[in-house]
Amino acid sequence: MTQQSRNPLAARGPSRRRVTGGLMGLGAAALAAPVLTACGGGPGADPKTVTFGSNGADATPKKAYATVTDAFTKKSGLKVKTNTVDHDTFQKSITTYLQGTPDDVFTWFAGYRMQYFAKKNLATPIDDVWDKIGGGFSDAAKQLSKGEDGKYYFVPLYNYPWAVFYRKSVFEERGYEVPGKWSEFVALAKKMKADGLSPVTSGYGGGDTWSILGAFDYIDLRANGYDFHMSLLRGETSWTDKRAVAVLDTWRELTPYYQPSGGGRSWQDAAQSLLDKKSGMSVTGLFLGQQITDETVRGDLDFFPFPEIDSAHGQDAVEAPTDGFMLSRSPKNDDGARKFLEFLGGAQAEELYGGVDPSNLGVNDKTATTSYNALQKKSAELIGSAKNISQFADRDSDPGFISTVVLPGLTEWLSHPDDGAETLKKIESQRSRYFTA
Repeated sequence: MTQQSRNPLAARGPSRRRVTGGLMGLGAAALAAPVLTACGGGPGADPKTVTFGSNGADATPKKAYATVTDAFTKKSGLKVKTNTVDHDTFQKSITTYLQGTPDDVFTWFAGYRMQYFAKKNLATPIDDVWDKIGGGFSDAAKQLSKGEDGKYYFVPLYNYPWAVFYRKSVFEERGYEVPGKWSEFVALAKKMKADGLSPVTSGYGGGDTWSILGAFDYIDLRANGYDFHMSLLRGETSWTDKRAVAVLDTWRELTPYYQPSGGGRSWQDAAQSLLDKKSGMSVTGLFLGQQITDETVRGDLDFFPFPEIDSAHGQDAVEAPTDGFMLSRSPKNDDGARKFLEFLGGAQAEELYGGVDPSNLGVNDKTATTSYNALQKKSAELIGSAKNISQFADRDSDPGFISTVVLPGLTEWLSHPDDGAETLKKIESQRSRYFTA
């Protein structure tokens, strides 16, 4: 996923995600969760209605999607019947949902996560849609939208970077300087703790265990580089490799400065502690902005790239997940669904969505950026300057492996971050169940 375009909006990635946790060693089938059900009809479904399965249940994305679907209806005369389910339930139930009678179009993620369902024939190729929208996307964005068979299965809408967020006024008032290297980052965290702040926000309770992957990914990317990171996530490298061990050894240096009791806190509560100036920094995504209702607070929010660990890798890689849409395997209104996807892939849809939710960046390089706030502009520059773009661990790897093996192991380790060798041995013992040579 090398950044190939000079356009900073070209190779973006997805949105906040919730990966369900599980017991170490259990398969994905062991997950008990509410079932995501379709609102689409069977034979004889209304030809003037397109059904849409959405994971945008939070107030801001829900309103943004409604704005987009309303505009599509006015333009096409086709009604969009939206089936909105919260992120966590959507994630847990997606396979069962797609194997049943899913909605015509559904929200999902670019890259590996899209390829996973395309390979299982649970999605329909949309090359004809890309014949019409392809001129608006970079080569990097196109690659993120293709299955392993070279066909298109995905239409990107937005992406956003992960970085280290902070309040500018806190740094100014206390004389803190933005760190560029890991040693400076840890030293700053130590100073914040001495000053009475929780240095790094922490909230990975319940369905929010995914949030810890931001730090894990960045430490691996900075210490070992993009190629090793992707090899590890794709099951090609042992988790007991000394380079993987080094990731936990390095991470351990930061853990004394995490906000206490992270396992009992949601990501939103952790983010709020940063916005309320109770915490100094947060390793998170631009979606943090969804929490903000006061524009003066948004103006005071800033971020810096995750610090350098090894100069051989610098800060070249950026986590920038890409969210968008797929066509189900047997859409009831195939023609209408393809028209809907064509609209979703256009600059107008991205501008309408972004007008409601300013915590993301449009992927279509024709999207107007004149209304971008300072954080969005800086985010676009960060992504545009990246040598490599990763999608986030739960999107760059087998979802079952991450949710039922890696996340339980890492969250358990975080509760007592001593020698990580035993944790990595447990993870490695399950690797062959999900990946074959």
